[in-house]
Amino acid sequence: MTETALTTSNVTTRWWRDAVIYQVYVRSFADGNGDGVGDLLGARSRLGHLAELGVDAVWLTPFYPSPMADFGYDVADYRGVDPVFGSLADAKALIDDAHALGIRIILDVVPNHTSDQHEWFQQAVRGENRDRYVFRDGRGDAPPNDWESIFGGPAWTRLPDGQWYLHLFHHTQPDLNWDHPEVRAEFESILRFWLDLGVDGFRVDVAHGMIKAAGLPDVGHTNQIEMIGSNVVPYFDQDAVHDIHRSWRAILDSYEGERIGVAEAWAPSPERLANYVRPDELHQAFNFHFLKTPWDAARFRAVIDESLATAGLVGAPSTWVLANHDVTRHVTRYGSLDRARAAALLMLALPGSAYVYQGEELGLPEVDLPEEHKRDPQRLRGDGGGRDGCRIPIPWTDTDEPPFGFSPPGIYETWLPMPHDWRPLSVEAQSDDPASTLALYREALRIRRSHPGLGDGSLTWVDSPDGILAFRRESFTCLVNLTGDWIEVERPGDLLIASSHPVNFRDVVRLAPDSATWWAVNNV
Repeated sequence: MTETALTTSNVTTRWWRDAVIYQVYVRSFADGNGDGVGDLLGARSRLGHLAELGVDAVWLTPFYPSPMADFGYDVADYRGVDPVFGSLADAKALIDDAHALGIRIILDVVPNHTSDQHEWFQQAVRGENRDRYVFRDGRGDAPPNDWESIFGGPAWTRLPDGQWYLHLFHHTQPDLNWDHPEVRAEFESILRFWLDLGVDGFRVDVAHGMIKAAGLPDVGHTNQIEMIGSNVVPYFDQDAVHDIHRSWRAILDSYEGERIGVAEAWAPSPERLANYVRPDELHQAFNFHFLKTPWDAARFRAVIDESLATAGLVGAPSTWVLANHDVTRHVTRYGSLDRARAAALLMLALPGSAYVYQGEELGLPEVDLPEEHKRDPQRLRGDGGGRDGCRIPIPWTDTDEPPFGFSPPGIYETWLPMPHDWRPLSVEAQSDDPASTLALYREALRIRRSHPGLGDGSLTWVDSPDGILAFRRESFTCLVNLTGDWIEVERPGDLLIASSHPVNFRDVVRLAPDSATWWAVNNV
């Protein structure tokens, strides 16, 4: 039997190196005040679910004052709470209640751009302090360069006075000029404001943005969104962005309790992605390559090898994620709940930190909404999609009809409509079912916390039949069958958990199609 070992690092494990972090998309998690929109009061009321699930931290999507053109990622005031989500007192109460349950709180910070309703941009529109943003004269009646918005169309909008401002996202999200010292000082103050309130870290939106290449040169290509993450572009992943992250790391390190920074970063190579998690920069970076891997054993092994090697370049932990508020839910993406359950056990068995998107512990599928109910502005970029289908409110109670406890009794309309057949997927319906997806996640997280072979550390591949991923972690083995067939392998030990139960014999085991199993190994 041939074994190949991979090690992320020999750094002593800290909480963030193997944490399970749960993403709460605040608008869709729980509605506390009865307006059909999730809020901080609702999230606070459901912390018990997260404690019972066994997560280490919660990442909250933006709840700051915002006109909601991009549902909170267009921030008008970085030190407040939008009334739709509650108040600053609600935020503080949520932080304190989470800490009392042993759960850390991570906030989203959005530094690449503000809302066009932010006080600074309103001043810029009036011609005041315009250098806090990226303003340029055009080329005649044409924009200053050929840069394209992630939301489609040119990345420039012209004001009535003739000047153009840059917005790499929606036209209501003007890009800040991070070469201006006031911008840097303002965000350092914003971080300290929330750290003083008790938050445990920040997920940095568009962490590869902020700095633009000198002279704002043309890209020279159209369909630029297809280049991001694989090609060099002059508006992302510029070297000087790392100066910002170093200054932020110094702020985080100045507070007790190991406060962390998590990069949402796209880079054209593994080496450049690793730069974001060097020892003096951010602590984690999202692993989008793993998320985008199709259901294939060889492809998964390749991306796992690459991910561990990339993180190992700088001694950082790898991170693993299957879903978030921007992508199709993996039950739908992989084509079945069986595959989604198996993928969850694979993810949670890998070295490093894991992210769980709200509802994936319930096995929620993507929802295909009719056009009249869609709200996401990104759907307008021309691909007909949008992100509404993964943002449907969470079903909580085993009741006859929506909103299944998402809102208080007597409230029936939610900001996005819920499917009428989601009752069996609710938290309450699954809680007492040992075969449910919720039970699988709870047990997997319990084992992950208690088993010495899981969490941070190393991975050793074990030879296996085609279509099977097999790896060992000290006294633990994970087997994943990514084929549609029953496959017989040598029994590795005592079964700990299975996404679909195998057939056990004395010395061999038959693995179910599209399944994952965890085993305790005694002969190591």
